Amino acid sequence: MTKADIVEKIYEKIGFSKKESAELVDKVFDIIKETLEDGEKIKIAGFGNFVVKEKSDRRGRNPQTGEEITITARKILTFKPSQVLKTTLNI
Repeated sequence: MTKADIVEKIYEKIGFSKKESAELVDKVFDIIKETLEDGEKIKIAGFGNFVVKEKSDRRGRNPQTGEEITITARKILTFKPSQVLKTTLNI
C-alpha cells in the first residue's frame, strides 16, 4: 500500500476531498517524523510502538577482503506490533 492508496481510502471512507485527504495524511506523517526525530516513542493503541534506538560503534569485517572495519554509531527505527494486531493477522 502506498501513500496515494491511503489518501484514496480516506477519500472513499470518510468523504473528505482528495486534496483534504492528502493534506491529512501528510500532516500525520509529518507529526510522526517530528516525534521520532525528537527521540520520542510513538504508541498507537491496537497497532503498535515505534521506537528510535541508538546503536553504538562496533567492529565488523569487509566480506570481500576480510579486513576489520569500524561500523559507525547510528540510530535505527524499530516497530513492535501490539498483541491486538498480532492476533488480527494470525486469525
